[in-house]
Amino acid sequence: MADGFFWYDVMTTDTAAAKKFYADVVGWETQPQGPDYTVFSINGIGVAGLMDIPDDAKGMPPCWMGYIHVADVAAKIAEIQREGGKLMKGPITIEGIITFAVVSDPQGTGFLIATPVPQGPVERPARNAPGTVGWHELYAQDWEKVWPFYEKLFGWTKLHTVDMGPRGVYQLFATGGADAAGGMMTRPHEVPVSYWNFYSVVPAIGAAAAKITDGGGQIMVPPMQVPGGGWILQARDPQGAVFALTSASQ
Repeated sequence: MADGFFWYDVMTTDTAAAKKFYADVVGWETQPQGPDYTVFSINGIGVAGLMDIPDDAKGMPPCWMGYIHVADVAAKIAEIQREGGKLMKGPITIEGIITFAVVSDPQGTGFLIATPVPQGPVERPARNAPGTVGWHELYAQDWEKVWPFYEKLFGWTKLHTVDMGPRGVYQLFATGGADAAGGMMTRPHEVPVSYWNFYSVVPAIGAAAAKITDGGGQIMVPPMQVPGGGWILQARDPQGAVFALTSASQ
């Protein structure tokens, strides 16, 4: 059984400003969960979270991180370490909610592994509904060398590739079933570090782009059409966290 991303957090330096920005841009509702965490939701269904950069990570830039579902966090940590990845923090259990750990792949790209509690069926929004995360993209140091790590550890499968000319090959992958969940590529020279980028679905890419700039964000890759007819953009929020958007409509 393949394991895929199921939750996403933005860690930032100004949670009040980030909450307003993403509510405006993506259309998320915001629900406080304790004094230090805000849930972004769609029709009351949580899809992502917002928090301050933790004290033990002060100095790191604001960023988005994704959680990959696993059945046993401790067992998966051991597998990750055997395959050349690293444990950065954890495992940590928040009673009645989740057990998680912060890890990295063999090329240093960070992500989280987690087992939610309870482990039974959880209400989820419809696939690719506005406000969901519709695409997961890895800018790797070398995607061909790191691919076997994700394939072996999480059961991901290769789909077709897209030739991007001088930028190399873009490898689409699935995390269960036949539909693509994302893609990976070797990072271009202008991207200084490897990282996972997450694309939230919005009703129309042009309107969302305007909201980004109106809200103090910066467009890094302007709206562009991609194979299949969809539209994407990449941006930074006002605090500097990189994020991306996707839409079926211009």
